[in-house]
Amino acid sequence: MVTFAHADLGTAEEEWLGAGVDLLPELPLDDAELAGRTVVVLAAHPDDETLGAGGLLARLVDVGASVKVVLCSAGEASHPHSPSTTPDELALRRLREFEDAMAELGLGGRWTFLRIPDGQLEQHRPAIRDGVRAAVRDASGGGPPRDVVLVAPLRGDGHPDHDTAGSVAAELADAGGYGLLEYPIWYWLWAGAADERWRRWVRSEMTVRGREAKSAALKAHRSQMEPLSGQPGDEALLQEHFVDHFRRTWETFAWTPPSGSNTAADAERVFDAVHRASRDPWDYSSSWYEKRKRALTMAALPEPRYPRGLELGCSTGVLSVELAQRCEKLLCVDASGQALASAAARLADYPGATTAHMTVPTQWPDGRFDLIVISEVGYYLSPAELDAVLENSVDSLLPGGTLVMCHWRRPISGWTLDGDTVHAAARRRLPWPFAAVYREKDFVLETFIAAAAAPGSADAGA
Repeated sequence: MVTFAHADLGTAEEEWLGAGVDLLPELPLDDAELAGRTVVVLAAHPDDETLGAGGLLARLVDVGASVKVVLCSAGEASHPHSPSTTPDELALRRLREFEDAMAELGLGGRWTFLRIPDGQLEQHRPAIRDGVRAAVRDASGGGPPRDVVLVAPLRGDGHPDHDTAGSVAAELADAGGYGLLEYPIWYWLWAGAADERWRRWVRSEMTVRGREAKSAALKAHRSQMEPLSGQPGDEALLQEHFVDHFRRTWETFAWTPPSGSNTAADAERVFDAVHRASRDPWDYSSSWYEKRKRALTMAALPEPRYPRGLELGCSTGVLSVELAQRCEKLLCVDASGQALASAAARLADYPGATTAHMTVPTQWPDGRFDLIVISEVGYYLSPAELDAVLENSVDSLLPGGTLVMCHWRRPISGWTLDGDTVHAAARRRLPWPFAAVYREKDFVLETFIAAAAAPGSADAGA
């Protein structure tokens, strides 16, 4: 569990900028697309919505989107040791500040308050679900919800209330087929630039009016921006060095597209941008974790040689080079043309290895394979896409062939699935029991062996 104090210095804004946080790809929704959306914004406490998404909210208002904000608690626990202000007094003050901030963003009267005690969101998940569903219906004008996007705190932001609000929004987005934008807040304080999650996120550039509206809305939250008094326990909650992260000209989101939508173009755009920003965005070449994981993956392959292998999501080709040494022919595919250029260069000395630009499962290679490798790619798929990848793999794997899967087990911000969910789905969907499994706290590695062909079948002796 993440632990931090609001007064911690944390990671400086200069460090985030030096790591390239300003080079993230743009949110793949332009003004015309946003104008036609129904957007419900979830805030655990007053000021969450302004810090994480104030510029986006102003933009949504300007383009004419249908927007509703759901506030879970009054934030009355922000100063638990205050000698000057009781929790009830602070709740009234923070609600007035929230109302003023909403007016600055153009959302006066377009919000609802769930009256959940501050710090107790986890115990009130049903109330949050009901509140978001009601807001979706209200923002949709009472008709069937269409083109819905939920905006919520980041799952894994480090504050329990934020994590709960984010996870409830993710559940509802997955169940309803909605898009999901998760905004980080405390993550910028406690996380470091070496954390890889932010590299998968997108940015939303604020308009001039959006920046002005966000600044004015942030100033409205005086109980958080300024001390309640000069006495100990009444210090400002939002320290200047922390607020620096929210004075950028853009906002950052983990973006999960609606399930069932065509995300091939999004995948190519996002990962091309990631690979443009860094030649090795996940430190595949230098990280001991990655080197060790590759060694275990290669050791898990039961055969010394494979006639024809397929690697899905090869990225820059670091694992591909090792697979090429075990395969007579190897096909490496990826959605990012930028990554494939690096992979092709790495594989230049292996004539049996080729690359192909395609996004699975909407595109799939021809032919059948003795080895299929699905490493660190399954959680970038929607549940339906993962099912299709597994079904296509069953059809493409020759009898007796090897399917190996390896995935990080930690939360994957901005994506519906995680490593454990991917492997649980594989065990349900694949018609073969797993042949071997290796699991530790950071990753899980499994191999499956396709059933041998029955004597006399078309596959026998293939």
